[in-house]
Amino acid sequence: MNEYDSNRILDLTKKINYISTKKIEEANCYILNTCHIREKATDKVYHDIGRLKKEFRNKTKPIVLVAGCVAQAEGEVILKKEKYIDAVIGPQSYHQINQTIRKLERREKFINLTNFDVIEKFDSLNSIKNTDNKISAFLTIQEGCDKFCKFCVVPYTRGAEYSRSLKEIVVEAKQLVDNGAKEITLLGQNVNAFNHDKKKLSDLINEISEINNLERIRYSTSHPLDFSKDLVKVHKSNKKLMPLIHLPVQSGSNQVLKAMNRNHTIEKYLDIVRELKEARSDLKFSSDFIIGYPGETDDDFQKTISIMNEIKFINSFSFLFSARPGTPAFNLKKTNQKIAKERLIIFQKIAEKIKIDYRKSLINKNSKVLFENKMKINNRYFGRDEFFNSVIVESDENLQGKIKSVEILNVNQNTLFGKLISNQNHENYAA
Repeated sequence: MNEYDSNRILDLTKKINYISTKKIEEANCYILNTCHIREKATDKVYHDIGRLKKEFRNKTKPIVLVAGCVAQAEGEVILKKEKYIDAVIGPQSYHQINQTIRKLERREKFINLTNFDVIEKFDSLNSIKNTDNKISAFLTIQEGCDKFCKFCVVPYTRGAEYSRSLKEIVVEAKQLVDNGAKEITLLGQNVNAFNHDKKKLSDLINEISEINNLERIRYSTSHPLDFSKDLVKVHKSNKKLMPLIHLPVQSGSNQVLKAMNRNHTIEKYLDIVRELKEARSDLKFSSDFIIGYPGETDDDFQKTISIMNEIKFINSFSFLFSARPGTPAFNLKKTNQKIAKERLIIFQKIAEKIKIDYRKSLINKNSKVLFENKMKINNRYFGRDEFFNSVIVESDENLQGKIKSVEILNVNQNTLFGKLISNQNHENYAA
């Protein structure tokens, strides 16, 4: 979502004659778009500003803005702590970025824009064409969250759940396809909570699947509580919807889930997985895990290992519990950090073996790969298969934007390597 937001910020600033540069020393306006999910992201703000101050020590200082969720959560603190920063702009206020830059050009200092103007934001953005021209593009359809998991800062930085209208999303999706997108990932903090004028995520998926030249649809991130029957069914009926679902479980223990205020049980989670597999047998899953949540016992941790071994997530993102200021979990007594780190190492080794075993099982099988770009090395092309695995092949043909059948020859920790199948009859596909 931050990548989507950053692209839209670029679209906005073009209106006041700013263009992007890849050379930091050329910048006269520096916008740092931030995340607040983990503590290290906040630390990086000050690190990056320090790097910027060093770069411009003997030059004219650029306008410096901190945008995004760190700005929303810690705006006043940031402005007081780091005087080099001129303005902070929350994620629901970045439609005001142009007027902010204009004020700063006039030397008005220390602007704090951290209001929750999500409707005004999207009303403003709808009037500006999305110029993102990637083969695989992001499209925000929903923001905010009403779930209030005790560890999560999103309700405080992104606000309450808000869904854009189906009409405006379809217009933007068509813009992206006109720009060259073959795949669109629908984004939301709680994407399957999308609901506008009684239109749900399943309705939206079916609607945008009618767009000519759009080949693939994905969505992220889902909450188990919002996985409705109609969304399960669309995985069976809509062939453009890819067979990988990112469905965070966070823990394998009902006790920990209750402490987190997740409001779902492991039994409910497994029911959803079973229903989805019944709808489409080749479906795979990825997930998020928090290890060492306050109160987590050895038994709780073993249950988290069990859910990993049972579902065999082909990708997982696991982190130690990171207490975020302002959340209910911030003041809880932490799990012994030595024990928590040991658990994380154990868990990640198990998760990594499952991922590697899965990737090895793809060798000598065929995959449908959407190629996104040509690499700098030889005639190599990078793409992703239906399960979002990275795939690299060599080809004299320009593969960018094309879906090709690839035989997987070798794998490593992060990538599949293959060759194009000359006869494009699709058999023995990897699942």
